[in-house]
Amino acid sequence: MYGTKITFLMTAIYVITVIFWVAFIFNSGYVPTYEGSTYELLLKPFLIGMTALPILGGMFGLYRAYEWGGLRSAIGRSVSSLSLGVIFWGLGMVIWNYYLFAGIEEIPYPSLADAAFILSWPLWALGVTYLSRATGVKFALRSVKGKIQLLIIPIIAMAASYYMLIEVARGGVIELDTSSALKLFFDLFYPIGTAVILAMALTFFTLSLDFLGGIYKTPIVILIIAFLVNFLSDFTFSLTTTNGTYFNGHFVDFLFLTAMYLLATSLSMMSPSASSQESYTIKS
Repeated sequence: MYGTKITFLMTAIYVITVIFWVAFIFNSGYVPTYEGSTYELLLKPFLIGMTALPILGGMFGLYRAYEWGGLRSAIGRSVSSLSLGVIFWGLGMVIWNYYLFAGIEEIPYPSLADAAFILSWPLWALGVTYLSRATGVKFALRSVKGKIQLLIIPIIAMAASYYMLIEVARGGVIELDTSSALKLFFDLFYPIGTAVILAMALTFFTLSLDFLGGIYKTPIVILIIAFLVNFLSDFTFSLTTTNGTYFNGHFVDFLFLTAMYLLATSLSMMSPSASSQESYTIKS
């Protein structure tokens, strides 16, 4: 019952936030505007909802991790890491909104918002790693097929990521500012981190597909879809910032919102039961 209520709450926040976004797009004519009634009554509520959803979803996810025994179990560690990643993404939006709402015309890069956003990826990678230990990945790797998949799938995912994020989104060029070590780090980590997360998620899903079942199949499938949507969001963001068409409230923000909603929904559905906890929890 608790999980159903949380999922309903996350869905309600998502739907309301999307309504504000649709109203903003229709009223602004898909032209960026950061003043006037459209900005105050439509864009601001959308950005607030886009911020609140991952933070609340991450907090509920941490409660789920507590139900699994916290750091004492593989599922608990996985859900904790995934939840913290979602929370840090939301904190990045808090900082981003501060810049925007304070009227700062040119948001610095890199900024504290980037520092928060980028912490999400290692936490998500850690969460996927722990989750793989609690499913059938280790059994899949005992077969020749599993070992081949472990080799081939990451290569395909990384190659596809390179093509989408570098060749398409950035025109085959990554502009690196070697005069600033911090900016250089973010310039490299953004595309690399996105590619690694996609490769890990696809590899995990493919290897564990035959072992997924019961009530946990749905949240894990939703989790993988969330990472795919997040990859599409990062690709679209890179493309629009490269060609100068991005603005706050762009379609890419709807994609980011959807990715965070799917992540939050997946975490809210990771509810243990007496029988499933015995078979899924791994002490280490």
